[in-house]
Order: sequence, then structure tokens, then C-alpha cells
Amino acid sequence: MNPTSPHPRPRRSWPRPASAAALVLSLIAVVLGLAPAPAQAASLQQVTGFGSNPGNLQMFQYAPDNLPSGAPLVVALHGCTQSASDYYSHSGWPKYADLYGFAVVFPQTTSSNNANSCFNWFQSSDYTRGQGEALSIRQMVDNARAHYGSDPGRVYVTGLSAGGAMTSVMLADYPDVFAGGSIDSGLPAGCATDLSSALTCQNSAVSKTPKQWGDAVRGASGGWSGPWPRVAIWQGTADTTVNPANATEERDQWTDVWGISRTPSSTTTLTGGTTQAVYDDPSGKPAVETFSVSGMAHGLAVDPGTGADQCGSSGTYYLDYICSSYWTAKFWGLDGAGGGGTGGLPAPAGLTVTGTTDTTASLTWSAVSGAASYTVYRDGAKAGSATGTSYTDTGLGSGTKYTYTVAATDSGGAAGARSSAVTATTTGYQPQCFRDNNYNQVAAGRAHQSLGYVYANGSNQNLGLYNVAVTHTLKETSAGYYVIADSGCPS
Repeated sequence: MNPTSPHPRPRRSWPRPASAAALVLSLIAVVLGLAPAPAQAASLQQVTGFGSNPGNLQMFQYAPDNLPSGAPLVVALHGCTQSASDYYSHSGWPKYADLYGFAVVFPQTTSSNNANSCFNWFQSSDYTRGQGEALSIRQMVDNARAHYGSDPGRVYVTGLSAGGAMTSVMLADYPDVFAGGSIDSGLPAGCATDLSSALTCQNSAVSKTPKQWGDAVRGASGGWSGPWPRVAIWQGTADTTVNPANATEERDQWTDVWGISRTPSSTTTLTGGTTQAVYDDPSGKPAVETFSVSGMAHGLAVDPGTGADQCGSSGTYYLDYICSSYWTAKFWGLDGAGGGGTGGLPAPAGLTVTGTTDTTASLTWSAVSGAASYTVYRDGAKAGSATGTSYTDTGLGSGTKYTYTVAATDSGGAAGARSSAVTATTTGYQPQCFRDNNYNQVAAGRAHQSLGYVYANGSNQNLGLYNVAVTHTLKETSAGYYVIADSGCPS
């Protein structure tokens, strides 16, 4: 993180190039229709023209295909000597964007801003609300929200090292924008005002009273009076780059902002030698959480693997202990099991699917004391509301799976914590149509060939010769059953 001393960049392993002959043959096959072209999956994309960009940053973003409007948005800030691509590849955030359904913005700074490609969290021209890098990141949020139709009440920010320190800046500057944050091996907001004080904060930490730390946030926020972001704090106990005492100062800062006790409401031992301490707000909902990783040096905690709670890949400053992105997403409620609201009402219990038809799904749940109404979310986006404890969602596609959560809404219109998620699959089957040449119909598994001819799977209708010159439209009328529909294919 040291802004004056570059760290070695992570070694990269690049795929070996294919032979020239293989590349030519592949290209010919695609052009002639003898092999399907590669699918265009979601990937990291650069965005230009996102605003006036006074901080001279670059914007990259990732979102799963067909992301619905009303989904959350996460901003993920890399550390010194890193890049947006590094963080995208190692942090695990794309996995949970796909799994839980949200978009991720990856801001990037360069050596033209800082010799070590650190975010300038310690320069007043960059850490002040409405100025420099802080404003550039805010403009990225505005751009992504407009592009994806993101839920303005579920925007979050996280970052590692200098990115963690910049996360503190963004939470302090823009509590009106961010519902939550996660500071990974970072620094408290307001700790440094120049390079010299930044090194002091980083190496030996700065001791202030909780009120002094809280005042730094309140003073940076532009007069904001709440609700405040919910903040997770991650720190390795063996970190020699950022003094672990900073995690205590960050805890003091955000518990003071929330006006809650510095004594944990609960403490839990997690995998990877991690101790989780939870600090609840007056309604009993976690407002601040700390994660202390025993023996971990400076870096982001990851846990490579295929489990739901595993993520990322190890490398320089990506350390194999525990998947911090999973626990952070869970803390924010991105997994659909809670969180995600600004109100103080608890999550409704007992959400149940009581029935489905081809186009509807019916739900019930238990009442929440103090609820004026309930907000129902389908696949992360608001589907509707109800004054009672039941709701029927209409206009759905048949044979389609949907995920639901529900939140109690108070008299002021603020939705509280979301319930655990349930899934509902509508009855019936939605016909689908596929127009392609006979070769590709077979390659896609919609037809088969025998003695040079092609036959539709299921109906066994003859499509003609097995080649790329003959084209038909196939309609899937039930799973795996196809008929020729060249004359028209309403679905």
C-alpha cells in the first residue's frame, strides 16, 4: 500500500498461442458454418465518457447477462500496483455478481495519477466530497446506475489497501450514495491529509477518540444525518504494511457514527482462522462487522474453490484464508437472506410459495410488528407490494424459475431487512424457436443425423441433407421435443 514504494506486480500466466494452422482452420470452420462461433459471455468492459472525471480515473464494469432492473451495484477498488483487471480476476466479486445478480464497477487509477497506481486517499483534492478521484468514482456510480437501472438504495463500495482507504473516503463523503462498505486492510476516513501523515497512519496507526473519528465522517459527509452505511472491516493480524491497529480505529469510527456500543453483540469463529465480531444497531441488525484473520499478512482474503462460500484466486496480495467477498456480500444482504434495506424493521420469517400457475406465483409470510406494508422482490428487483402477508405475482413466463424475497416497510416508506429467499417455478412450458442450418441444429442438440440426413429430435421430422446449406426453424414444444416451424413460430 505504501504510496512511495512500489510492490512487485503479481506474476501472470498467459495461455500458449495456438498454431497458425489451427487458427486458420478454426476461422474457416466458423465462417462456413461448420462450427459454432464462440458465445459472447459477460466480461469486464471499459466505459468511457462517464462524466467530467476530475480525478482522471478509468472505469471498468461487469454484469451478468440479462441483469434485471433494480439489482444492486457494487464498486470494487484495487490496491497499489494493481489494476481493475487484477481485482476482477482475483477478488471473487464476479462469481457473486453471477450468483446473486448484481453489477460491479471496477475503478482504475494509473501511474500518471500516482507512481505506484494507488488511489490518492490522502490528498485533499482527491478525498474531498465533490472533488477529484472521489467525484470521479461517484460519477461512475451514476453512470452505472443509469445504465443498469440499479436500485439506488443498494449501492455498495469495497476495496483493498489504498482501495480500502479510498473506500473509507467514499463512505464518509457519500453516505447518501452507499448503503454499505467493506474496508479490506485499509485506513479510517480522515486519518491523513498529505503523504507524510499517510505513512504515519499506515505504519504505526493514529490514535483518536471514537468521537474524533466519527466527527471526521460527519464533517466529510456534507451535512448528512443518516441513515449511515453498514460497514465491514477486514484485517490480517500479521500485516506489516498496514498496522492492524487501524482496524480498531475503523471500528471506533463507525460505531461512533452509528451511536452504538464498541462491545460486540456477538463473536463467531469462521474458517481460515477468522474471528467475526458483530455490532448491532438498536433494532438488532448488524451495523458494523469486523473480521480479524489470524496470521494473514497484507492483502485480500480469498479462498479458491467451487463451494458457495469459496472464491477468488491466490496471488500477490490475494491470500488464501477465507473468501472475504462472500462474507461481505452476505453482510450486505446480497445473497437474499437479509439486509439490503434502509429501515430498521427485521426480516419477515416464514416466506413460503403457496402455489403456482403458468403465469403466477403466490407467496405468504409471517407478519412483522410495526410494518405498514411489505415489499416483494423478484430476482432482486421490486415486483410489487402488499398490505397483508400474502402476494400473488402475475404476468410470469410459464416453466420459468423465479427467486423471491420480501421486506417489511415502515410508515415512512423505508424497507427493512429482506427475508430468506425462496424459489418458485411456474407450470407449463414456454415454447422456444431456433432458426439455423442443419449442421448447427445437430451441433446444438436439437436434431440428429442419420445416413446423411437430419431429423428433428422428438418428432423425427426430416430436415433434409446434413450440411450448412439447408436451413430450418425448429420449435421446442416441450423439453427436448422439436417440430419444423418454417411457416412461423410464435412463442
